[in-house]
Amino acid sequence: MLSKIIKKFLDSNKVKYEMLKHKTVYTAFDKAATLRAKPQEVGKSVVVCFDKKHYMIGLIPANKNLDKKKLLKTINNSPSSPSYFKRGVGGVKNKRIHYSHIDFTSEKWMKANFKEVKLGATPPFGLLYKLPFFIDNALTKPSKIIVNGGQYEISIKLSTASLIKLNPGTIKGSFSIAKK
Repeated sequence: MLSKIIKKFLDSNKVKYEMLKHKTVYTAFDKAATLRAKPQEVGKSVVVCFDKKHYMIGLIPANKNLDKKKLLKTINNSPSSPSYFKRGVGGVKNKRIHYSHIDFTSEKWMKANFKEVKLGATPPFGLLYKLPFFIDNALTKPSKIIVNGGQYEISIKLSTASLIKLNPGTIKGSFSIAKK
């Protein structure tokens, strides 16, 4: 069963979705195998932290790993970076902050900020969690994708367009690399 928070979020945003129940899985790649879906159509949610102070949630294909260097470069160079990635400095408004470090968010931070969600099963809904969102270009190609539903036994199938609509200011780019 979807949590009340996630269900209310999707329903209030008038998103058409399908809840998928499946056996317990802990990785997006295993989810793809369990659901007999192409790994390129199953999203792996990732939450990253820039310079230990600014957080962002994103989605990459289940069969890939995050390329943190590419994401850092994109955030540092993108004119469409989220507004909190800029600040007024010395009388200059919206001067870009240049980040020097990116890493995955700690479990402690995740547990404190993602309520009613199992660790590792976070849905990629930046608007719900008040976080900027990025998506790998590979996941913008399928018409429907499967994402985390907050529990290890639940996933959500929705259109890519709906996911992007749920995440205003989505940053798109090539943020994944083949698994080693």
